[in-house]
Amino acid sequence: MASHGSDAETARELDVRPLRKPDKHPAIFATYASLPVGASFVLVNDHDPKHLRDEFEADHAGSYRWEYLSTEPRDWRIEITKLTSTPLPRILADSTAIGAQPDDPDVTGAVWKLAVRDRDLDSNIIALAPGGVIDAHAGPDLDVLIHVLTGSGQLTTERGVLDLRPGALLWLPRRSQRRFDAGPEGLRYLTVHQRRQSLVLDTSRIGVDS
Repeated sequence: MASHGSDAETARELDVRPLRKPDKHPAIFATYASLPVGASFVLVNDHDPKHLRDEFEADHAGSYRWEYLSTEPRDWRIEITKLTSTPLPRILADSTAIGAQPDDPDVTGAVWKLAVRDRDLDSNIIALAPGGVIDAHAGPDLDVLIHVLTGSGQLTTERGVLDLRPGALLWLPRRSQRRFDAGPEGLRYLTVHQRRQSLVLDTSRIGVDS
């Protein structure tokens, strides 16, 4: 399949075939980041990089162009063009739909998470089954904003109990003590906090009171 334009003929070429697999995607994204707006590079690979395309869609949706120039065996060539100076603002999901209670009321844990690779924030939608509990614990060393989407429940602090209803916006200061108890219809809430690579939901704390 031949090139479709003079720009592709003069675009910088990045051949990742000799690179180790863990080094390929970082090299590709570093090359893309270095481009001025409107410039392109030609990626040369030994297969169709579908997972790479998924990562571009997650990080740069609407702000890049992806054009196959060659699909020969072990000689795939894709022209990647930078269309905007930064990733575009965009809608990630419909929290109303995600927050709706599923057919299976026992779904527990993170049912949605922010998947953008290059980011400063982390965000999740956490589901607790009816009667589900996240046991009392000290929070991480960062502040967390919580927005209740559906269901009901209670947040127990060191000094009392807060009722949780859809629309409630909560501030959880860093290291503060907290316990979550879901009501009879379960509880779903959105969390937003500064990104920390090691921060994951401790699902071992989630249970159902007998």
